[in-house]
Amino acid sequence: DRMPRQVSNPREKEIKKAKTAARAVAKGPIKKAAGKIRTKVHFYRPKTLHLRRSPRFPRVAVTALPKMDQYRIIKSPMNTEAAMSKIEDNNTLTFVVDLKANKHQISRAVSQLYSVKVVNVNTLVRPDGTKKAYVRLSPDDD
Repeated sequence: DRMPRQVSNPREKEIKKAKTAARAVAKGPIKKAAGKIRTKVHFYRPKTLHLRRSPRFPRVAVTALPKMDQYRIIKSPMNTEAAMSKIEDNNTLTFVVDLKANKHQISRAVSQLYSVKVVNVNTLVRPDGTKKAYVRLSPDDD
């Protein structure tokens, strides 16, 4: 049925083969890529790209107000005889404060509530589980 294709140039096949060979020579021999030389015994996962978060919407609707405000930090002043003598002798106020409050927070709360300059704060946890703070005031706040 089918007629074999007539080759116009009898050396066409050889020319094509020669061109392919020339191309292969120009390209160079196929080399297998050399493996990376490992310098450590352990394998560390490669570092990947870390993109900054760019959220489509805020995760919280309202920004939270600080839970430890000055009214929560200072519960009450102490009015025992020992506390009164400390006020007179050492210029030191004594307060019952929140158990979770630290000295910096106590100092800030006293200076905000009573508008005085605090020199230092000493704290202790009483046997009944409440925290007591001795707040020493500066000499100009008598």
